[in-house]
Amino acid sequence: MGDENRTKIEEPRAPRALDGTDRTLITLLQEDGRASFTALAKAVGLSEGAVRQRVQRLLREEMVQIVAVTSPEHVDLTRRAMVGITVDGDAREVAQQLAKVADVHQIALCSGRFDLLAELLCRDDDHLLSVLGDEVRPIAGVVSTELFVYLKLAKQDYSWGRLTA
Repeated sequence: MGDENRTKIEEPRAPRALDGTDRTLITLLQEDGRASFTALAKAVGLSEGAVRQRVQRLLREEMVQIVAVTSPEHVDLTRRAMVGITVDGDAREVAQQLAKVADVHQIALCSGRFDLLAELLCRDDDHLLSVLGDEVRPIAGVVSTELFVYLKLAKQDYSWGRLTA
């Protein structure tokens, strides 16, 4: 997705029911996002055209995205951290501003100790300090931050628990 979606805070939408075929297609695409429509059709017992239509609908309705996932440590992003952020005012407004920071890759509005959690991917500690001090903390409404530096990522899985019926 392009930059226009990078700063968009997700609005809640009514969940749409998926049938077993949709779930199987999603699981297969999680395993291999480059699988051909022919291979997917064979796996689910539908025509190639029917599978193409289903996958296009899943993409159009933003139920799935097919993306290349990088390993940050292999592309010069060796410092990862989560920042817990306490906000004075509307956390949604702060999240909108935070979403504009290029090195922030995920933002969650949450309850509990922090109002927001933001994941940062940086080249090194100096870069991390710069992003935190020059781009995150100066945002209007940010009261405090607490940094959680990743020492080692023990698990990263995009399969969302394999979709089952």
